[in-house]
Amino acid sequence: MNFNINLFTPGDSNAADSPTGAARRLTPIAVGAVICPSCNGDVAPVESKSGWQPCPYCQKRLQIRVWGAVQQNTNAAAALSDQATCFFHPDKAFQACCQRCGRFVCALCDLQLGAEHVCPTCFEHGRAGPGAEAGRAEWRHRDVLYDSIAVVIGWGWILFWPVFVAALPAAIFLHVKYRKAPRSYLIPRYGWRFWAAYAGLLWLPLLLAASFFARWMERRH
Repeated sequence: MNFNINLFTPGDSNAADSPTGAARRLTPIAVGAVICPSCNGDVAPVESKSGWQPCPYCQKRLQIRVWGAVQQNTNAAAALSDQATCFFHPDKAFQACCQRCGRFVCALCDLQLGAEHVCPTCFEHGRAGPGAEAGRAEWRHRDVLYDSIAVVIGWGWILFWPVFVAALPAAIFLHVKYRKAPRSYLIPRYGWRFWAAYAGLLWLPLLLAASFFARWMERRH
Protein backbone atom coordinates (compact mmCIF):
# COMPACT_ATOMS: atom_id res chain seq x y z
CA MET A 1 0.00 0.00 0.00
CA ASN A 2 1.43 3.40 -1.00
CA PHE A 3 1.05 6.65 0.94
CA ASN A 4 1.37 10.22 -0.36
CA ILE A 5 1.65 13.00 2.21
CA ASN A 6 1.33 16.73 1.46
CA LEU A 7 2.11 19.46 3.96
CA PHE A 8 -0.23 22.45 4.03
CA THR A 9 2.34 24.66 5.81
CA PRO A 10 6.12 24.39 6.03
CA GLY A 11 7.35 22.15 8.79
CA ASP A 12 9.55 23.08 11.71
CA SER A 13 13.07 21.81 11.11
CA ASN A 14 13.76 21.66 14.86
CA ALA A 15 10.81 19.39 15.57
CA ALA A 16 12.57 16.29 14.29
CA ASP A 17 15.60 17.01 16.51
CA SER A 18 13.56 17.57 19.68
CA PRO A 19 13.39 14.88 22.41
CA THR A 20 9.68 14.35 21.74
CA GLY A 21 10.41 13.93 18.04
CA ALA A 22 13.11 11.36 18.78
CA ALA A 23 10.75 9.50 21.09
CA ARG A 24 8.13 9.39 18.39
CA ARG A 25 10.65 7.94 15.96
CA LEU A 26 11.42 5.13 18.38
CA THR A 27 7.73 4.29 18.78
CA PRO A 28 6.65 1.35 16.57
CA ILE A 29 4.47 2.53 13.69
CA ALA A 30 0.85 1.47 14.07
CA VAL A 31 -0.77 -0.54 11.32
CA GLY A 32 -1.94 1.83 8.58
CA ALA A 33 -0.18 4.85 10.14
CA VAL A 34 2.37 7.09 8.41
CA ILE A 35 5.15 9.32 9.71
CA CYS A 36 4.54 13.08 9.83
CA PRO A 37 7.20 14.84 7.70
CA SER A 38 7.28 17.73 10.17
CA CYS A 39 7.70 16.06 13.58
CA ASN A 40 8.15 12.34 12.72
CA GLY A 41 5.09 11.45 14.77
CA ASP A 42 2.79 8.56 13.86
CA VAL A 43 -0.37 9.73 12.09
CA ALA A 44 -3.29 7.42 11.37
CA PRO A 45 -5.26 8.30 8.21
CA VAL A 46 -8.70 9.75 9.00
CA GLU A 47 -11.45 10.25 6.44
CA SER A 48 -12.69 13.83 6.12
CA LYS A 49 -14.70 15.83 3.60
CA SER A 50 -11.82 18.18 2.81
CA GLY A 51 -9.16 15.45 2.68
CA TRP A 52 -6.98 17.27 5.24
CA GLN A 53 -6.28 16.31 8.85
CA PRO A 54 -4.04 17.72 11.61
CA CYS A 55 -1.04 15.92 13.04
CA PRO A 56 -1.89 15.00 16.66
CA TYR A 57 1.59 16.13 17.79
CA CYS A 58 2.58 19.28 15.88
CA GLN A 59 -0.89 20.23 14.52
CA LYS A 60 0.41 20.62 10.98
CA ARG A 61 -2.26 20.12 8.33
CA LEU A 62 -1.60 16.97 6.33
CA GLN A 63 -3.17 15.32 3.33
CA ILE A 64 -2.76 11.56 3.38
CA ARG A 65 -3.78 9.61 0.30
CA VAL A 66 -3.83 5.83 0.39
CA TRP A 67 -3.20 3.86 -2.79
CA GLY A 68 -3.58 0.16 -3.21
CA ALA A 69 -0.53 -1.88 -4.08
CA VAL A 70 -0.05 -1.87 -7.84
CA GLN A 71 0.67 -5.22 -9.44
CA GLN A 72 2.26 -5.23 -12.88
CA ASN A 73 3.24 -8.06 -15.18
CA THR A 74 6.44 -7.48 -17.16
CA ASN A 75 5.91 -10.36 -19.60
CA ALA A 76 3.90 -9.00 -22.54
CA ALA A 77 3.23 -11.32 -25.46
CA ALA A 78 3.66 -10.10 -29.02
CA ALA A 79 0.42 -9.59 -30.90
CA LEU A 80 -0.57 -11.87 -33.79
CA SER A 81 -1.89 -10.49 -37.07
CA ASP A 82 -5.55 -11.18 -36.20
CA GLN A 83 -5.32 -10.40 -32.47
CA ALA A 84 -6.45 -7.31 -30.55
CA THR A 85 -3.57 -5.05 -29.54
CA CYS A 86 -2.69 -2.68 -26.73
CA PHE A 87 -3.75 0.98 -27.04
CA PHE A 88 -0.28 2.15 -25.96
CA HIS A 89 1.80 -0.63 -27.57
CA PRO A 90 0.37 -1.69 -30.96
CA ASP A 91 2.84 -4.59 -31.18
CA LYS A 92 1.74 -6.14 -27.86
CA ALA A 93 -1.22 -8.49 -27.42
CA PHE A 94 -4.35 -7.41 -25.59
CA GLN A 95 -4.55 -8.73 -22.04
CA ALA A 96 -7.17 -6.67 -20.19
CA CYS A 97 -9.58 -3.79 -20.61
CA CYS A 98 -9.20 -0.68 -18.46
CA GLN A 99 -12.25 -0.51 -16.20
CA ARG A 100 -12.10 3.30 -16.16
CA CYS A 101 -11.80 4.34 -19.81
CA GLY A 102 -12.24 1.08 -21.73
CA ARG A 103 -8.84 1.06 -23.44
CA PHE A 104 -7.26 -2.27 -24.36
CA VAL A 105 -3.96 -2.75 -22.52
CA CYS A 106 -1.16 -5.30 -22.66
CA ALA A 107 0.60 -6.97 -19.75
CA LEU A 108 3.03 -4.03 -19.48
CA CYS A 109 0.25 -1.44 -19.18
CA ASP A 110 -2.18 -3.47 -17.08
CA LEU A 111 -2.04 -2.01 -13.56
CA GLN A 112 -4.05 -4.05 -11.07
CA LEU A 113 -5.45 -2.14 -8.10
CA GLY A 114 -6.93 -5.00 -6.14
CA ALA A 115 -9.48 -6.61 -8.44
CA GLU A 116 -9.58 -3.62 -10.79
CA HIS A 117 -7.59 -3.24 -14.02
CA VAL A 118 -6.46 0.34 -14.77
CA CYS A 119 -4.40 1.74 -17.63
CA PRO A 120 -1.40 4.05 -16.93
CA THR A 121 -3.23 7.17 -18.12
CA CYS A 122 -6.18 6.69 -15.77
CA PHE A 123 -3.84 5.85 -12.92
CA GLU A 124 -1.88 9.09 -13.40
CA HIS A 125 -5.09 11.12 -13.73
CA GLY A 126 -6.25 9.71 -10.42
CA ARG A 127 -2.98 10.56 -8.68
CA ALA A 128 -2.87 14.11 -10.06
CA GLY A 129 -6.25 15.19 -8.70
CA PRO A 130 -6.45 17.16 -5.42
CA GLY A 131 -8.38 16.09 -2.35
CA ALA A 132 -9.45 12.83 -0.78
CA GLU A 133 -11.87 12.04 -3.62
CA ALA A 134 -9.33 12.76 -6.35
CA GLY A 135 -9.12 9.21 -7.65
CA ARG A 136 -12.84 8.70 -7.98
CA ALA A 137 -13.32 12.22 -9.34
CA GLU A 138 -10.67 11.96 -12.08
CA TRP A 139 -11.14 8.32 -13.03
CA ARG A 140 -14.15 8.42 -15.27
CA HIS A 141 -15.89 6.18 -17.76
CA ARG A 142 -17.08 8.84 -20.22
CA ASP A 143 -16.75 12.50 -21.17
CA VAL A 144 -19.24 15.21 -22.07
CA LEU A 145 -18.29 16.05 -25.66
CA TYR A 146 -18.92 19.80 -25.64
CA ASP A 147 -17.46 20.28 -29.11
CA SER A 148 -19.87 17.70 -30.55
CA ILE A 149 -22.76 19.41 -28.78
CA ALA A 150 -21.71 22.69 -30.41
CA VAL A 151 -21.72 21.03 -33.85
CA VAL A 152 -25.23 19.67 -33.29
CA ILE A 153 -26.43 23.11 -32.22
CA GLY A 154 -24.63 24.80 -35.13
CA TRP A 155 -26.28 22.64 -37.78
CA GLY A 156 -29.41 21.38 -36.06
CA TRP A 157 -31.16 24.75 -36.12
CA ILE A 158 -31.82 24.17 -39.86
CA LEU A 159 -34.54 21.70 -38.90
CA PHE A 160 -36.33 24.40 -36.90
CA TRP A 161 -34.99 27.78 -37.97
CA PRO A 162 -36.52 30.00 -35.21
CA VAL A 163 -34.10 28.49 -32.69
CA PHE A 164 -31.25 30.23 -34.54
CA VAL A 165 -31.65 33.13 -32.11
CA ALA A 166 -30.67 30.82 -29.23
CA ALA A 167 -28.30 28.55 -31.17
CA LEU A 168 -25.75 31.26 -31.97
CA PRO A 169 -25.14 32.43 -28.36
CA ALA A 170 -25.20 28.81 -27.15
CA ALA A 171 -22.43 27.82 -29.57
CA ILE A 172 -20.36 30.87 -28.58
CA PHE A 173 -20.82 30.05 -24.89
CA LEU A 174 -19.70 26.43 -25.35
CA HIS A 175 -16.67 27.52 -27.34
CA VAL A 176 -15.56 30.16 -24.82
CA LYS A 177 -16.16 28.05 -21.70
CA TYR A 178 -15.02 24.62 -22.95
CA ARG A 179 -12.49 25.48 -25.67
CA LYS A 180 -9.77 23.44 -23.89
CA ALA A 181 -12.02 20.48 -23.02
CA PRO A 182 -11.26 18.32 -26.11
CA ARG A 183 -7.61 18.06 -25.08
CA SER A 184 -8.58 16.52 -21.71
CA TYR A 185 -10.94 13.86 -23.09
CA LEU A 186 -10.16 10.21 -22.46
CA ILE A 187 -9.16 10.12 -26.13
CA PRO A 188 -7.86 13.67 -26.73
CA ARG A 189 -8.79 15.48 -29.92
CA TYR A 190 -8.59 18.95 -31.46
CA GLY A 191 -11.22 21.66 -31.09
CA TRP A 192 -12.01 22.16 -34.78
CA ARG A 193 -15.63 21.07 -34.18
CA PHE A 194 -16.31 24.40 -32.46
CA TRP A 195 -15.38 26.19 -35.68
CA ALA A 196 -17.50 23.73 -37.67
CA ALA A 197 -20.43 24.84 -35.51
CA TYR A 198 -19.85 28.45 -36.58
CA ALA A 199 -19.85 27.33 -40.21
CA GLY A 200 -23.27 25.75 -39.70
CA LEU A 201 -24.60 28.91 -38.08
CA LEU A 202 -23.23 31.42 -40.58
CA TRP A 203 -23.44 29.77 -44.00
CA LEU A 204 -27.12 30.63 -44.59
CA PRO A 205 -26.94 34.24 -43.35
CA LEU A 206 -23.81 34.79 -45.48
CA LEU A 207 -25.54 33.22 -48.48
CA LEU A 208 -28.56 35.49 -48.07
CA ALA A 209 -26.34 38.52 -47.59
CA ALA A 210 -24.41 37.66 -50.77
CA SER A 211 -27.70 37.25 -52.67
CA PHE A 212 -29.03 40.62 -51.52
CA PHE A 213 -25.69 42.26 -52.33
CA ALA A 214 -25.73 40.78 -55.84
CA ARG A 215 -29.27 42.09 -56.45
CA TRP A 216 -28.31 45.50 -55.14
CA MET A 217 -25.36 45.62 -57.50
CA GLU A 218 -27.61 44.66 -60.44
CA ARG A 219 -30.03 47.49 -59.61
CA ARG A 220 -27.21 50.01 -59.52
CA HIS A 221 -26.15 49.02 -63.02
